[in-house]
Amino acid sequence: MSGNLTFDALKKAFAAGEIDTVLAVQVDMQGRLMGKRFHASNFIESAHAETHSCNYLIATDFEMEAVEGYKSTSWASGYGDYVMRPDMTTLRHIPWLEGTAMVMCDVEDHHSHTDVPHGPRAVLKKQLARLEAMGMKAMMASELEFFLFHESYHEAHQSGYRGMNLIGPYNEDYHIFQTTKEEDVMRAIRNGLYGAGIPVECSKGEASAGQEEINVKYADALIAADNHAIVKNGCKEIAWSKGKALTFMAKWDNDSAGSSSHVHQSLWSDDGKPLFLDESAKHGMSKLMQHYVAGLLAHANATTYFLAPNINSYKRFVAGTFAPTKAIWSPDNRTAGYRLCAEKTKGIRIECRVGGSDLNPHLAFAAQLAAGLDGIEKEMELEPAFEGDAYGGKGIREIPNTLRAAAAALDSSDMLRAAMGDDVIDHYVRAARWEQEVFDTRVTDWEVSRGFERS
Repeated sequence: MSGNLTFDALKKAFAAGEIDTVLAVQVDMQGRLMGKRFHASNFIESAHAETHSCNYLIATDFEMEAVEGYKSTSWASGYGDYVMRPDMTTLRHIPWLEGTAMVMCDVEDHHSHTDVPHGPRAVLKKQLARLEAMGMKAMMASELEFFLFHESYHEAHQSGYRGMNLIGPYNEDYHIFQTTKEEDVMRAIRNGLYGAGIPVECSKGEASAGQEEINVKYADALIAADNHAIVKNGCKEIAWSKGKALTFMAKWDNDSAGSSSHVHQSLWSDDGKPLFLDESAKHGMSKLMQHYVAGLLAHANATTYFLAPNINSYKRFVAGTFAPTKAIWSPDNRTAGYRLCAEKTKGIRIECRVGGSDLNPHLAFAAQLAAGLDGIEKEMELEPAFEGDAYGGKGIREIPNTLRAAAAALDSSDMLRAAMGDDVIDHYVRAARWEQEVFDTRVTDWEVSRGFERS
């Protein structure tokens, strides 16, 4: 069970006056939580079965612009409703919001009551069904990094996000004294998320001034993706409640490191055996794991969009910053795009280091699984491990360095079209190209400062 509150417990908490509000939420294309706040009496009476939302919620950009060019919805079709179907196994208490519970919802077609195929949760569930049919399940975890500021969100907005003060003045990677100064926020985040049924392991300072990392225990892939989305929303709400702001932008500032979301992944049998482990093999990697990793590498270009979905995402790929530039694999090597962890142990796994903290977890996990499954189904041979500093490697696979290139790779991927469906890929290609189109019409601060006087 992924939540920590049963329906009966919710009824009792409402009767006792302990919970009066239920958040029914879906995950949008950007990985944000969208939905409604129900009075608990109405949720218990009827909304626990279903509610509704405008179908533009998974066809918008960051600004909630009703973007043209989507097959699934448009002004011509009238922007009708989708059904939001609460997954009651995800019902949980949200301790940082007074008297509040939350439930994740699947998004269904209003007429057929089948999953909307481009809904992020449905995209992931489709790949998990493929695994289930093969007698396997995916265990995944995502590390999340972000920057924390002294200013509130209101103050940040009022300043145009300029002149902001990071919570710390120097690189705080693993730094206990500096992170002690941040405990008012970080302790509240750890305890709040734990109280919401999310198995928080730890937080730490990261490799830049004001940068934090929050780590959550691995879980079944759908639970891990849901946890990721709730963690991001929770971190923002808790920081807001403390009068602070934080950002999950992949690269918020020229002079600071980027923020990552490393994705750890492994496959297990239905009866709990680690299918990636073969203690007699080199590095302890089973043949299944070798095929899986070979699939990740073969389709690294095609899956990049789901790991780096925004213009800003590609500013993070800078040599010497612990963000990868090469899509190669290597044992315990943080310069590689794909890092083998815990070799020859039960916890053996592959860590994809390509993703930024702005990724949508459901889409990123689904793309990784689709690529790995293709490697298994085709029994792809794994290339030799890279050794040394991957930043300086010559003639090896590069990570696409622009959204434009990643969108083109996504569009031309026969594998992802077969795994996810043409309509799903076309939907997200349109999302990528819209972001590029909007950016291409905007004048940036850099252009003004560089050219205002000197042009």
